[in-house]
Formats: sequence, structure tokens, C-alpha cells
Amino acid sequence: LGHDVGDLLLQQVAQRLTDCVRESDTVARLGGDEFVLVLEDLGTESHAAALQADSVGRKILAALNEPYDLAGREHHSSPSMGITLFDVRSHSVDDLLKQADLAMYQAKAAGRNTLRFFDPSMQIELESWVAMEFDLRDGLQGGEELVLYFQPTVGATGQVTGAEALVRWMQPNRGLVMPENFIALAESTGLIVPLGRWVISMACQQLATWSLLPNTEHLSLAVHVSARELREPGFVPDVVKLLKQWNVRPNLLRIELTESVLADRADDIIGKMNALKAHGVGFSLDDFGTGYSSLSYLKQLPLDLLKIDRSFVRDVLNDPNDAAIARTI
Repeated sequence: LGHDVGDLLLQQVAQRLTDCVRESDTVARLGGDEFVLVLEDLGTESHAAALQADSVGRKILAALNEPYDLAGREHHSSPSMGITLFDVRSHSVDDLLKQADLAMYQAKAAGRNTLRFFDPSMQIELESWVAMEFDLRDGLQGGEELVLYFQPTVGATGQVTGAEALVRWMQPNRGLVMPENFIALAESTGLIVPLGRWVISMACQQLATWSLLPNTEHLSLAVHVSARELREPGFVPDVVKLLKQWNVRPNLLRIELTESVLADRADDIIGKMNALKAHGVGFSLDDFGTGYSSLSYLKQLPLDLLKIDRSFVRDVLNDPNDAAIARTI
């Protein structure tokens, strides 16, 4: 609605924040849409001070959830709040702002429109996360620390038809790091893009090696690709380039997606899938039956395989409901 309307919102937020606190407290706009409140004289006992801060925070939540009148338009907006306690002897201003910021991001992660208190464990978790990010960036430089394992896919008669590529991280100090311990980090930092390209490149190399032998030339290889990778503008040309570079038959490479990729910008994802499908690349949908996709989406997706979610498969032999669902899919 324009900067002038955005400014109106900021002014009204500032007024509501000021109305929620005492005259001796401080309200400041740090920048953008971030405000800082300093509540003074909450007492010498931390538990009582926390209760008071929580009470003010709840009051602010209620006030900022009320509708705003912005030049005749009704608008709704909600805050995420981080709270940290301090006394005259503790921490620098920078430290306090970092702590409140950490707590605020925890509030956002909890679904927004809520508040969270800073806890030292958050700092420990953050430092651990940052250290792992540094190690992963380092590991991606040369690629020597990353390893692809191959899990066979087996047909109904017991013959191996191909494999699924599974990435592992052999970190010199951490040892073998499993995907559940570093993929989320890679996603949130953007490192999933170079990591994903490395996996696809190594998969193409493996397919090229298999193509040299009569007993393995027919094997396909599935590679899991995240939504973040798929949304990269260069994803399709990069995959096509790697297939040509290693002289791989495109139909032997299968890109595996989870249903969550369809949660946002589905048209863009479907367009890229169709572009790769035109080159002969196959697609499978993992964890089917638990996520975002519907039958109407399946109509639009150029899929070769559905992988039924393990929650249905696990008890398929003794739970008639699971058996019926698996059979229906």
C-alpha cells in the first residue's frame, strides 16, 4: 500500500507499545519493523521480574493484535517477541540485544504471534549451529568429506533395479554425521544448493561408471532434491549440463521430491519438473500420503513413482487399514 501507509502502521505500533508500559520505561524503534522495550525496576528476584515481563508481554500481544485503521483500510498484524532479563552488573547492550533477538527467533519458529524468554541453552544451541555451519562450508569446499551411499531398490522378483543415493558427512572431528543432523542446517543457510549439486554430480558420475558394465548399465539412481534447490533459477540447466558432461542416459536419473515442495509456488516447481521430464529425467514422490499433495496435484505432476510413507508401510502386514491404504495407492 506504499511507504506512507507502512509508516502509519509503524506509528500506531509505537503508540500502542508506549501505552502498554510505564512512563519510566523506554520504547525505541531499532529499525525496519523491530522495536525494543526496556522495562526498569522489575525487582531483584529473577522469577518475579520474569512474571512481570511476561505480563507486559501478554498485554502487548493483545494490543498489537487489535485491528489497525490505515488510511481507511482495516489491517491486522501480530508480533513475535523475545525477552531477556538483566541487571546492572550483567552483559553489554550488544549481548542483551543478541539474547532478545535469539528469543524472538524462537518465538517466530514457534509459529509467531507469541513471546519467548532467552535461555542460555539457546546460546549454546546457536554456537553449536554456527560451528557446524562453518564445518559444513569447509567440507563443501573440496567435497572430500562428503560420501554417497547407495541403497538398492529391488523388484518384485528380487532383482536389483537401481538405487537411491544417500549423502553422509564424514567430518574429521565429528565423525560420521547423519543427514538428520545437518540437512536442516544446510536448508536454512542455503548450503543445500551446493550440497545438492555435489550429490547430483556424483550420482551422474556413478551412472556413467555403471554404464560401462553389461550387468549394471540398466541401473537407475534416485537423488533427493529439496524445495530450496528446485526453486533455484539455474536448477534445470545445471542438471541437463551434468547429464551431458557425464554422458548419462537421462531416464536413469530419478529426482525424488517430498510432498512439502508443493506447499509454495507449486506452478514453478511443476514447470521445472516438466522441463526436466522433457529431457527424459524421471521423478518420484517420497513420503506420499502424509503431506500437502492432493489427487488434483498428482494429475499435474509428471511422476514415475509414488513412495508410500513409512507410517503406512511399517504395519502393512498386520494392520488392515494400512494394508487397504497401501493397496489403494
